[in-house]
Amino acid sequence: MSSTSKVCFFFETRSFSLVKRTALKAQIEALFKKEKKKLASLNYIFCSDKRLLEINRQYLQHDYFTDIITFDLSADTATVGEIYISIDRVRDNAKSLDVSFKSELHRVIFHGALHLCGYGDKTKEEVVVMRKREDYWLGRYFE
Repeated sequence: MSSTSKVCFFFETRSFSLVKRTALKAQIEALFKKEKKKLASLNYIFCSDKRLLEINRQYLQHDYFTDIITFDLSADTATVGEIYISIDRVRDNAKSLDVSFKSELHRVIFHGALHLCGYGDKTKEEVVVMRKREDYWLGRYFE
């Protein structure tokens, strides 16, 4: 891996701590490599429910809360992306799913990267495949 990561984290909210950032960036870059996708740059922006709702309304014309919105900004074969994650929603989802915040946060982080690699989640079949890939990357990261 090069000394400069292609993955960056930005925090609009300081309501949580993201530990082992260097290892996580390396895992995300490994995900793109394994999926045979060239990664130019990927920004993760951690924000509030309110901020993500504004983005959802403005860019997707959706009037509801969500945990993640992924934007593929690629102009050529190399992936350029921005992933917005609502920490509020991840925290609520972790409680309702009875999993740790840390586990749910990392699932969502990998979920966004997988979207940029071409995985969908609109149909039941796509969701099954997406969950398997998320589980795979969570397992590799936390092993």
